[in-house]
Amino acid sequence: MPDSITLSPAAAAGLFDLPRPAGECRIVVAMSGGVDSSVVAALAARSGAEVIGVTLQLYDYGAASGRKGACCAGDDIRDARAVADRLGIAHYVHDHESAFREEVVEAFADAYLAGQTPVPCIRCNMGPKFTDLFAMARELEADCLATGHYVRRVMGAAGPELHRALDPARDQSYFLFATTEEQLAYLRFPLGGMPKSEVRRLAEEAGLRNAAKPDSQDICFVPDGDYAKIVRKLRPEGAREGAIVHAATGEELGKHRGIIHYTVGQRRGLDIGGQPEPLYVVGIDAERGEVRVGPRAMLAVTAARLVETNRIGPLPDAPLAAKVRSLARPVPVVLDGPLGEGRTTLIRFAQPELGVAPGQAAVLYAGERVVGGGWIADTEREIP
Repeated sequence: MPDSITLSPAAAAGLFDLPRPAGECRIVVAMSGGVDSSVVAALAARSGAEVIGVTLQLYDYGAASGRKGACCAGDDIRDARAVADRLGIAHYVHDHESAFREEVVEAFADAYLAGQTPVPCIRCNMGPKFTDLFAMARELEADCLATGHYVRRVMGAAGPELHRALDPARDQSYFLFATTEEQLAYLRFPLGGMPKSEVRRLAEEAGLRNAAKPDSQDICFVPDGDYAKIVRKLRPEGAREGAIVHAATGEELGKHRGIIHYTVGQRRGLDIGGQPEPLYVVGIDAERGEVRVGPRAMLAVTAARLVETNRIGPLPDAPLAAKVRSLARPVPVVLDGPLGEGRTTLIRFAQPELGVAPGQAAVLYAGERVVGGGWIADTEREIP
């Protein structure tokens, strides 16, 4: 029950930045069945607002993977429903499996088939999770849509800004760079200022059945980490054998077992022994069906061209940094061109950056603030 949370109703309401007294507000909470979104629902209920939980059934791979549940599927949906019952709030499940398959899963397979390294969690946020949930929350006349993401929404001079979570180990801002300003005005992220330990403590206080539930570590539709198996099933042509070619000399060094098994920066699994130095995947030519390899120095990238860019708020005068992978550290960059409204731009790295791959996202930061970002279409190498 929400009354079991020691946080006061006023303090809980403050986490949602409500436009009116909480008792006059309605909050829609995106509930995946995990502990984070469940605690958001408990905090919303504690605030005194009317709360509606919504779960999107996105993908159910249980029979195929042998593992129960997934983000927004199987046991997780049952957990979300049980939490809603415990809190005494309404809960709705909407079937969005078809949209998720088309916009996320098949796009994931197509990206690998094109020799790219996709980030499906961002595509999911851009599509089913935000677009569809926004429409539902608006239809329900909610004052805001709250999620369990570890990011912060901070009011700035020009309006709400997206900032990194206070706990850097939990920060999920990389996955939300495509959030629009209109969406950010409506979204709430009450966990962005908390460590995970505090979230679990609140879950225990509220008596939630998933208080000790492990965090999801995998892409939800690739529970065993074998993404190639998913791609092979959807795009079997991606498993076609081809040549492994030295990017500098053009020499054929061996055969690969399908381009879907390789990503830029990879070293293991090449099976091309007897070389004078370690070789890495430095590029994939999907049209030729070639995996191109070279020494580590050939992974050094000086610039990246971004497409489908998004900008959140005004561009600052402060220096910019970019993350090109979710776990990478931000590195200094210079923006060379427009940002936002889907336009194409170029970022130049202050120092050569290793392992930048087409298909990844490059997310731009000004200190703690997320400025925006885009998808890496191609790169410029220090060594041609």
